[in-house]
Amino acid sequence: MTYQPPFGITPTIVNQISAIAGLVERLDGSPLTTSPQLRKQNRIRTIQGTLAIEGNSLTLDQITAILNGQRVLGHPREISEVQGAIRAYETLPTWVPTSRQDLLQAYRLLMADILTDPGKLRTGGVGIYKSTQVSHIAPPAKLVPRLIGDLLHWLVTTDHHPLITSGVFHYELEFIHPFVDGNGRMGRLWQTLILGQWHDLFYLLPIESLIKDQQDRYYQALEEADRAAASTCFIEFMLDIIRTTLSQGSELSRSTLVDFLGDQVSDQVKQLLTLMDDRYWSPRELMERLSLTHQPTFRRNYLNPALKAGLVVMKYPDSPRSPNQKYKKARA
Repeated sequence: MTYQPPFGITPTIVNQISAIAGLVERLDGSPLTTSPQLRKQNRIRTIQGTLAIEGNSLTLDQITAILNGQRVLGHPREISEVQGAIRAYETLPTWVPTSRQDLLQAYRLLMADILTDPGKLRTGGVGIYKSTQVSHIAPPAKLVPRLIGDLLHWLVTTDHHPLITSGVFHYELEFIHPFVDGNGRMGRLWQTLILGQWHDLFYLLPIESLIKDQQDRYYQALEEADRAAASTCFIEFMLDIIRTTLSQGSELSRSTLVDFLGDQVSDQVKQLLTLMDDRYWSPRELMERLSLTHQPTFRRNYLNPALKAGLVVMKYPDSPRSPNQKYKKARA
């Protein structure tokens, strides 16, 4: 008989999926997906969030410095954890969620500088402690290869929505605890992969950062699912996290976006955005409204920085040099 992870579909889950689908559609093509700066900032928040849950103390500024190849003062293990997470999240879109080989490769990249023999399933028993009490005893090591195989096969064959399967997989991976260390970050990483295969917007969202902000609820949902012997409550929790993350992105107004980008956005770009509305504008129209006559200056100081930041989009992106090219503000 094919393995079926135990969970139920509740009205809360159905309503959350509907709401999330609407938010995904609204954010598709927004600055959150088109701005390189925002994508980088969200990746940094993701890495900081998923590692902080497990005790890593490095700050956003320190992780930014590591990502930029700069030296950072910190505990060597914590720096190695960041470097491993950077490698894993950069490679994430290339993996197949149902592949055991990719799962182990991801673990190898994540833990390469931490474990002496990374990229393998555990061969010994393991328990999860809360304070000094054992809160979860994982299945015996001899069962782990079969349990992981069953879970991956279920992921191949299930017809459930990725918003559901990603939560189920996340919980089941935590329950099996297939690795000697880093199971939590692997569960969060693989949920992001499953969601990203459904819509690539999820590769850009800092869902792990919001989990970190609600870390107590996260562990409570895992424990409640253990007691219920079903992942239903954990699915509901993760859908709430996903919806909140998307809502925060949807509420990011144009002025808030400019403030978020800070010094990376010049006064000239802010001036350009202020005068534009949702229709397409020709360069000549924009220059007239800015009282400019020198086109190279307009492009260098106004238009090109706005395009690079993802704050302005082209009408004909496949023909950027088209003589009929026009521009409008990106959707918020």
